[in-house]
Amino acid sequence: MTNHGTKPMSDLDLRVKSNMEKIKHKIVVMSGKGGVGKSTMSTNIAYGLAMRGYTVGIVDVDIHGPNIALMLGKEGYKMPTFDPLSLLDGKLKVVSLSFFLQTSDDPVIWRGPAKMGAIHQFLGDINWGELDYLVVDLPPGTGDEPLTVAQSLGDLDGSVIVTTPQDVAILDSRKSVKFSQMVGMPVLGIVENMSGFVCPHCGERIDIFKTGGGEKAAKDLNVDFLGKVPMVPGIVEAGDSGNPYIASSEKNAAHEAMEKIIDKLIEKTSKYEA
Repeated sequence: MTNHGTKPMSDLDLRVKSNMEKIKHKIVVMSGKGGVGKSTMSTNIAYGLAMRGYTVGIVDVDIHGPNIALMLGKEGYKMPTFDPLSLLDGKLKVVSLSFFLQTSDDPVIWRGPAKMGAIHQFLGDINWGELDYLVVDLPPGTGDEPLTVAQSLGDLDGSVIVTTPQDVAILDSRKSVKFSQMVGMPVLGIVENMSGFVCPHCGERIDIFKTGGGEKAAKDLNVDFLGKVPMVPGIVEAGDSGNPYIASSEKNAAHEAMEKIIDKLIEKTSKYEA
């Protein structure tokens, strides 16, 4: 008897499923609005996990504004095959749409179906192999790309929501939490980025964008708060130079906060594994 209510899986869907089953942990990094440092957090989380010996993949599905390549010092790299770019002696594997553009200035003028197709290819046709972690850097908002990823990853550990302290960012981050819950994606927690500026000369902290909004949102929404990352010049310089801040020798509140966020994510995902 034919089941007319179930759509058969395409070959690409089957490849996505097969690829994703080889990955132990999948973490989605998202934000309600742009400019909050989501790609910075994605890059440092993935790089930090790889530095600790895990085999990690990072896939940049911000189709219209792919920044992961720049933040890893590989802007302009072209992928010759379906093998991801390999860094840190193979511990970190990277895929971004920027690897397929002729120049970094080329805009991607695609509607939803084309973007969904590219994401499925990133997940299903790239030779990820067996990974401990896959970190997915999403574009801002709750549109085609986040929905496609949520529906394609299979079992995943959950989402990390990145926000800044001001009210407009908090409002949008709450929508990201609601989105995760509506599509059945666990929320690993909220990160409050740009949480105060720390003067590199005197160490004084100034709350330029206020502080505490992300922590309050986490409490109100009954999700975990992963930490506050203050603004320091080194983070900006690291992102622009392609040297992730987590690998720097600086020891300050921002570096310590990133390390603690990674600690919490390892702890949370190891519970899922157990």
